[in-house]
Amino acid sequence: MAADGVRWGILATGGIAAAFTADLVDLPDAEVVAVASRSQESAEAFAERFGIPRAYGDWSALAADQDVDVVYVATPHSAHRAAAGLCLEAGRNVLCEKPFTLNLHEARELVDLARQRGRFLMEAMWMYCNPLVRRLKEMVDGGAIGRVRTVQADFGLAGPFPAAHRLRDPAQGGGALLDLGVYPVSFAQLLLGEPSEVTARAVLSDEGVDLQTGALLSWESGALASVHCSIVGGTAATASVTGSDGRIDVPGGFFHPERFVLHRDGRTPQEFTADPADGPRTSFRHEAREVMRALRAGETESPVVPLDGTLAVMRTLDRIRDRIGVRYPGEAELPRQPRTTVPA
Repeated sequence: MAADGVRWGILATGGIAAAFTADLVDLPDAEVVAVASRSQESAEAFAERFGIPRAYGDWSALAADQDVDVVYVATPHSAHRAAAGLCLEAGRNVLCEKPFTLNLHEARELVDLARQRGRFLMEAMWMYCNPLVRRLKEMVDGGAIGRVRTVQADFGLAGPFPAAHRLRDPAQGGGALLDLGVYPVSFAQLLLGEPSEVTARAVLSDEGVDLQTGALLSWESGALASVHCSIVGGTAATASVTGSDGRIDVPGGFFHPERFVLHRDGRTPQEFTADPADGPRTSFRHEAREVMRALRAGETESPVVPLDGTLAVMRTLDRIRDRIGVRYPGEAELPRQPRTTVPA
């Protein structure tokens, strides 16, 4: 790495890439040196917008750029395996958007490749890097609400999304679960680890993707988590963690919260709020800082977003899809359950 900062490459030029890059350029120890798209025109427009010196019209050129310390992969998740794999093969470190891949098989391939090559790899689960979420986890782990009994979390968008939209397209890994459900599932597993049992029901579209999904996750400890996601109804996007000695409620936008409230019997509720110095709650700078910290420390995995945790979440998402009968083109046959359809 350069002595004065970490040099980033951006792979893809869509909305999430722009949002991440906008935060990245404000960090004094980050330098965005290259961007790649499948279109030279798109790459050049993105480069001009953010003052990036090099623009590539194909992914392989970015992967081969020896001046890039780490690549942020911001493609649709159906392309995560190909894009991140290309960069890892070329010796680049990688921050890959969530959901990490379409399925556990692809995720294992990327993790194995990174470990074989000794390259840094992390899922861009910005929720795990959020300072207030990290404080919540520390309090739960420290026994602030006793033994965790239940977790509830939801994330839904009102839509409606037309059949041609990527959220309805099986070829792009469409559906509510991978785009939105990854947050409630990741939140539950942040606090409880991987569940021992998974049950789920869903409403599927005519294209065969889930329009809304509800899942019940259970642990051998007796803990339960109820998670829900939807692309046909805007939900409150709240979360709640109940323990034997109290409860923590996270209001809307639990994956980038402004505050949470600790309730304990016989005590006045305590409110914990985000530090204004940490920047806007929608900021991606926290995950970028964690990547740069790990790279400077010579780490190939982040303890905040560990790869084994990413694999565990992907395994749960696969199990949910198995229960609701959603599969994507090119995947092995999954057992199908009776389909409930709703009008487009």
